[in-house]
Amino acid sequence: MRLGLAYNEKSEATSSPEEPPSTNDAFAEWDDPSTIAAVEQALGLVGTVVRLEADRSFPQQLALARPDLVFNMAEGLHGQNREALVPAICEYLNVPYTGSDPLTLALSLHKARTKEILAYRGVATAPFTCVREAEDLERVALPFPVFVKPVAEGSGKGVFSNNLCHTSAQLRERALFLLHRYAQPVLVETYLPGPEFTVAILGNGPAAYCLPVIGFDFSTLPAGASPVYGYEAKWVWDRPEAPLALFQCPARVPDGLYREIERTALDSYHALECRDWCRVDIRVDRFGVPNILELNPLPGIIPDPAMNSCFPKAARATGFTYDELIQQVVQIAWRRVTGQDIPTDRGAARAQHAVPVPAAGIPA
Repeated sequence: MRLGLAYNEKSEATSSPEEPPSTNDAFAEWDDPSTIAAVEQALGLVGTVVRLEADRSFPQQLALARPDLVFNMAEGLHGQNREALVPAICEYLNVPYTGSDPLTLALSLHKARTKEILAYRGVATAPFTCVREAEDLERVALPFPVFVKPVAEGSGKGVFSNNLCHTSAQLRERALFLLHRYAQPVLVETYLPGPEFTVAILGNGPAAYCLPVIGFDFSTLPAGASPVYGYEAKWVWDRPEAPLALFQCPARVPDGLYREIERTALDSYHALECRDWCRVDIRVDRFGVPNILELNPLPGIIPDPAMNSCFPKAARATGFTYDELIQQVVQIAWRRVTGQDIPTDRGAARAQHAVPVPAAGIPA
């Protein structure tokens, strides 16, 4: 079996004297070389791997490689449809791929569109509005406190501790900052004061199921920090050399709430028509009801346990190794595409290196 690996590799230059690492989130969505190598190794136990970097040459690379299946972990770079570009190109060239289709990826990245669909389908999500320019702030009618974030970012980009706003002055300052920095609308939503969770989901249709729910213990954050799992909590305060005891897996909550969290996560998964896998972020409102924050159909999969990547953490709690998690996603996708399990190829299990793709254009 020939497997393509579509990815974006994180730049080494992620900070500058003008912009320190604590605020520079430009490449937060992209993957480190170590993650890409770990996925490649796991895929190599299934078949022959072809690396397909999701840059401008991706269409030519894909057309030349013609893999049986693309493992898609590419986040894209430009625009609010960036996560949809790789699967759209795969569909154009009739190459199957893992994960959700372009429509679901585009909708799920846009948090307001996601919330509109969820609300229509009766899945709980916090009241919200979008601010597109400064004048829109005068029409925000939500009671304080509110939380603000860019409408179409992932991996904690633009989700800072001080985005929790208790006054109109705070809201104006943070919203204008985010409008300027990210050049996109800002989502303003009612702040949910209850506990927060994230739920990893595998499978399709009625067979989709939740891995153990992860809960967050925000008491471990630095003093004075807002109780949110944002950019600082993901990338600044929680480091391998000084990890935060932030995660509980499985989450220690009453059975009834646990089941309701799982049900809400699966309802949102089906409402957005996600495929193969997704991680769903949930927070409980003041009435004790789990609400959807967002869906992540391209979930982070950092292999190092010290990095506290949530999907691999939930998989380990289930009993999956990292390699088994990646292979499970491939198996689920292949079964969806073909109705069959992946054919056994013992020789492929010895594959250790990627197959280079010639740097040439699409043949005429």
